[in-house]
Amino acid sequence: MASESTQQHRETAAEKGPVACALLTVSDTRTPETDTSGAAIRERLEARGHTVVFYRIVRDEPDQIAALIDQIIDETEARVILTNGGTGIAPRDTTYDALTRKLEKTLPGFGEIFRMLSFDEIGPAAILSRAVAGVYRHRLIFSMPGSSNAVKLAMDRIIAPELSHLAWELTR
Repeated sequence: MASESTQQHRETAAEKGPVACALLTVSDTRTPETDTSGAAIRERLEARGHTVVFYRIVRDEPDQIAALIDQIIDETEARVILTNGGTGIAPRDTTYDALTRKLEKTLPGFGEIFRMLSFDEIGPAAILSRAVAGVYRHRLIFSMPGSSNAVKLAMDRIIAPELSHLAWELTR
């Protein structure tokens, strides 16, 4: 299905080695022991040979989320930041708002494809998701809903298969 040039880019990116990733769960209630979505992201990254160099659970407070994103960029070698949680429309869901203020470039296809795939699984409730992705300070940021099923869908069908290629595109 991939064009010859896309496949060539993927192969070149894969030769660059694993991608250092940061994992951020946005939740007012989860703990490391109950963070099944964070665990699912980690499992999928590590299964493809990538590394998780930072993991934290942060309350759904926009200032805390924004500050932690900057801290990750300033203090780690993470090239990709993956967040889960806080993407809905409830009053406490502020991840989308915190991240979109920072993004210098957006990847609208991520949210569009995620909602399309979600629609196939959950129907029109897919419109409740404000999943978003983009680039901030030369780092890729993906923001997924907090449900484990949503995380698995995003990771398995969109992010994990393309992660090396996307990270490489930022450095070439």
